[in-house]
Amino acid sequence: MKNDGFVGREREYRALEKCYLENHSQLVIVTGRRRIGKTFLVNRAFEGEFVFKLTGSKDQTNKEQLRNFADELSARCGTTVAVPADWRAAFLALRVYLDSLPKEKRLVVFIDEMPWLDKPKSSFLSCFEYFWNHYGSAKDNLMFIVAGSSSSWIQRKIIKNKGGLFDRQSAVITLYPFTLLETERFLARKGFLWSRPDIVRLYMATGGVPFYLETLDPELSLNQNMDFLFFKKGGPLSREFERLFDTLFNRKQGHLAVVSALSKARYGLTRKELAEDTGLAYNGALSEILESLEECGFVSAYRRQGDRKEVRYYLSDFYSQFYLRFVHGKTGIDECYWSNSTQSPARRVYEGIAFEFICLSHLPQIRESLSIGGVLSETFCWKVSEDNGRPGAQIDLVISRKDNTDTLCEMKFTEGLFAIDKSYDAVLRNKIARYMDYTERKKSLQLVLITTFGLSRNMYGGIVSKTLVLDDLFR
Repeated sequence: MKNDGFVGREREYRALEKCYLENHSQLVIVTGRRRIGKTFLVNRAFEGEFVFKLTGSKDQTNKEQLRNFADELSARCGTTVAVPADWRAAFLALRVYLDSLPKEKRLVVFIDEMPWLDKPKSSFLSCFEYFWNHYGSAKDNLMFIVAGSSSSWIQRKIIKNKGGLFDRQSAVITLYPFTLLETERFLARKGFLWSRPDIVRLYMATGGVPFYLETLDPELSLNQNMDFLFFKKGGPLSREFERLFDTLFNRKQGHLAVVSALSKARYGLTRKELAEDTGLAYNGALSEILESLEECGFVSAYRRQGDRKEVRYYLSDFYSQFYLRFVHGKTGIDECYWSNSTQSPARRVYEGIAFEFICLSHLPQIRESLSIGGVLSETFCWKVSEDNGRPGAQIDLVISRKDNTDTLCEMKFTEGLFAIDKSYDAVLRNKIARYMDYTERKKSLQLVLITTFGLSRNMYGGIVSKTLVLDDLFR
């Protein structure tokens, strides 16, 4: 295997290496949202070691996919292989080829975009099940790697398979977007010397997806890059949203409706609210849409406590959130829109909301910065409605700890030190009082402020127990 010094993929590389060094057969599943770097990781790790590799194609027929299979096998064998009549014949041909290779050699087979090979009436999956159960699982020197952008297909058909592939995988390696620190390291390797506030602003639009980071130009500033990627006609990320949904979902309209509704809901929506907003039926079909969006990394579920204890869904994909808010449906937009909107209220509001989502996606870093990384805890959003003349209250992040302490987190993205004034002090005190009533004063409370550069100390600053800054999110 080839260790190319992967940034942000060290753990995943070690998992692949562990499987490679085993002395028995391995069925390895590599999953993650589209553009996250699954193919890149496998190709770079096993460069020059594949004995067979095939990539599915979304728009090709089953017959064309089988022709691709024959072409790839012919190239490996050095002789012309007839196009198989079906996938059963294809896997038989692969079996014959693998048996012809030296028994002491580790045989690495990679099928990328496997979901696209599973065409209607193709019997691909059942033929693969038969191949693996009756041959692959018993061939000790075989390492079979499966990947696909349709994480929902991978989950339902492979990982949660209740038939012949039940509990057959040796490892499931899931790739996630880079953290802020991994994003910084990735950019530094490419020659970017950006400040951490600018890296956070970039993250608000790209979410640490490697493919999106690859499109950046180190000769341009952040704002210039944003204009080029999103707002210039034909920009690399100006049409990415449509491509994402075209490639991931066969019947995408329901998925698009859900994502669009969630992009307008700061505090997320329940299933019932989604049905009302989108016009989709409130039934199992909506649940399937939400499940597939979760599995593909677009949507996350969280539980809001307080006056209601319910599951809410929010749009957790930063790229989709940014695209729907600033790019989608805006014809004739200024190609220097982002450079010219530095002080716009819409942008300021978005940065505040997106920073809250960034904090929610960096909970391990927040816990570590609070020195509670090893303390058992649960996290949730909390809200209580106006009651008997008392104002309602919303807390976007509560860390409820097993040491009888609840940490209430407030997040503020600012250009400089954040100052608590008289009105915001009243808001904070109301939140604390309402939350103390909710817990019946049985727990100690800690108010934590997470901000860009820290807290400006004044007569109101004493209400904050601890302040975290951007550097803490880059741990």
